[in-house]
Amino acid sequence: MTADAGRAGKPTLAVVGATGAVGTVMLQILSQRADIWGEIRLIASPRSAGRKLALRGEEVEVVALTEDAFDGVDVAMFDVPDEVAERWAPIVAAKGAVVVDNSGAFRMDPDVPLVVPEVNPHAARLRPRGIISNPNCTTLSMIVALGALHAEFGLRELVASSYQAVSGAGRRGVDTLRQQLSLVAGTELGTTPGDVRRAVGDNTGPFPEPVALNVVPWAGTAREDGWSSEEMKVREESRKILGLPDLRVAVTCVRVPVVTTHSMTVHACFEREVTVDQAREILATAPGVVLFDDPAAGEFPTPVDVVGTDPTWVGRVRRALDDPTALELFVCGDNLRKGSALNTAQIAELVAGELRGVSRGASAR
Repeated sequence: MTADAGRAGKPTLAVVGATGAVGTVMLQILSQRADIWGEIRLIASPRSAGRKLALRGEEVEVVALTEDAFDGVDVAMFDVPDEVAERWAPIVAAKGAVVVDNSGAFRMDPDVPLVVPEVNPHAARLRPRGIISNPNCTTLSMIVALGALHAEFGLRELVASSYQAVSGAGRRGVDTLRQQLSLVAGTELGTTPGDVRRAVGDNTGPFPEPVALNVVPWAGTAREDGWSSEEMKVREESRKILGLPDLRVAVTCVRVPVVTTHSMTVHACFEREVTVDQAREILATAPGVVLFDDPAAGEFPTPVDVVGTDPTWVGRVRRALDDPTALELFVCGDNLRKGSALNTAQIAELVAGELRGVSRGASAR
């Protein structure tokens, strides 16, 4: 049987933004997961048209982003800037495809579900605009583990701090960190005020301060009352995904000199008393979660071990000293895999499951 014959009858997928950092990871994931797709069409800006990228053991040519590029497409995964998604997602949805969007353009739209398949897969079916949104990578670093605990104990309050990798700011963030590291490597910098800043100079890239030998308590853009956009995303998205519009949430986002994989400390308060044994049992059996928690043996998640893996890793599980209804956790998740590409692919697979045996344009939307 030829590859084309084996893919006959399967839904057609478009990957928009295929040449970007997340798009590159997406192609790896699509090559590794079950082959449920027929044609996979790679779409990017006109300047990238004609490039050939490896996918499922073949070379696939990138085509330019135009309306015609979506003819016959059943599902379109978008990894593009907000303004591109705002323009193109409604156009593609109007052509009959289901759009799974990784930008922030539609996350808080009440007519667009915000989906994490391990937590709220049912939400993917209710998409009046034909668009499904993928949460922010910081939210995704913790929400799978938090969702499992919420289902058992009922979450009532959340306090979290993030330790975010520079790849969350794209290729420019990674390039900036590597350049800064080359400037400080082999020196005694980091011992007097301002010495790292002087060595780095204006080479701070997308960050307001040097990130090498440093941590920067800021990610995103300014919002009211001193909060950042990244902090507000975690607050608003957690409420929407968990179906808790009045959940009390406080978040502080910090950029750290890690290439890929976000980490978070989580203080979660529940409706009733919890025990560590109960929490560990839930986390150990939750889909998409790995419990790695034996501090006495030096076992807890860190970015250098979690990078390149799909699950949310959880360690340092403790009951709060002063509140028997609260748990303390440390979580890590690869922000380019589960935090972006993998969750998008999982949502698309949910939609593909609906499309099996259903004609396009009837019940697909």
